[in-house]
Amino acid sequence: MTEASDSVRAFANFRVLNGEADAGERDHLIRNLAQLFSYVSDRCDDEQVAQYDEVLCQLADIVEVEARAHVAKLLAPLDRAPGSVVLKLANDEIEVAAPLLEFSQVLSDDDLIEIVEHRSEAHRSAIANRKGLAGRVGEAIATSGEQPSIMGLLGNVKAEITYLAVDKIAQRALENEAFAPLLRGRKDIDWAGARAEISTVGLAALEKIGIFSRMDNAKTASRVQAVVYNRIKNQAGFSSQEWKLAWNQVKALADRRRFDLKALHRFTRFGYGHHTAAGLTMLLEVRPEIVVKWLAMQDYVAFTVAARAIGLDAALFESIVSVLPWRDMPSRVDIVNVRKRYEALSEDEASGIFDLWRSHSFRRRQEEAVA
Repeated sequence: MTEASDSVRAFANFRVLNGEADAGERDHLIRNLAQLFSYVSDRCDDEQVAQYDEVLCQLADIVEVEARAHVAKLLAPLDRAPGSVVLKLANDEIEVAAPLLEFSQVLSDDDLIEIVEHRSEAHRSAIANRKGLAGRVGEAIATSGEQPSIMGLLGNVKAEITYLAVDKIAQRALENEAFAPLLRGRKDIDWAGARAEISTVGLAALEKIGIFSRMDNAKTASRVQAVVYNRIKNQAGFSSQEWKLAWNQVKALADRRRFDLKALHRFTRFGYGHHTAAGLTMLLEVRPEIVVKWLAMQDYVAFTVAARAIGLDAALFESIVSVLPWRDMPSRVDIVNVRKRYEALSEDEASGIFDLWRSHSFRRRQEEAVA
């Protein structure tokens, strides 16, 4: 990694960045640098990623669209990629942005929503095709999108369609008959439950396009299926795949200097448990496997002491405990009791305990390394 890091520093001082090279030389440099990063991305530390990010961003401003598109294709499949340049290229012309919008796991839901709201229909259509598209992003497409992106969303069986999205699409289906059959064909929507969640206007629209009349016979079965599904989903707990995704997205936010307590609040507000855990890991400055272990052991005490040591307010801490991907979902009684213990512990006491744990943990790692 020393060689790769030295290469980045050399590129950073290269005359290309001072505008002294021709277009071909600039094109050659950004392609080579992106290719190099794609080879070593899994071994880069945060400082090295930041170096690549800075140089690639500078080069992206001075190269032609073909070179930017090439870089976007190289970065799109990477689990860890420089956050600033990924976001920059995702907001670029569609021939550049498309692979990132459809495949990059570095882009957060907030990033995607902002692009949906401010970029072109082609950008929205690319986002609509993402595997595992989150419900919040689908809602933004249902609100801001036109026919191609909405049909792409409805046709994406891996996308989450929320009641709010159904509400908006149903109303738009009154003017665009192409939406109704796709909406009707979604097997993952609990139509019985929708009656209690969708607005009066939305309900009227669903009746006009004939969805409720066709679904009424299956109402009971649909509700049972939805209850079972939600129970399984809520008890799924920690997922290594979700953790990897969340960790890389939080890292990308940090690359852009956009990870802070406001971001943590957003994660808890929208129920992003793995993102909350990843964000807390960064704030605590502990190894990720430590937090994963706490979750697996249902260790409320460890989270209580650690969060108190960094001075999180009690309301935010309660929200964090409520959404974290525990082995077993905490009951309301558990959450109330944990908050009481949190408020009873002073920040000084917690800091002392946490520092003692850090020193013990560090000493143990040194002993294991010697052994």
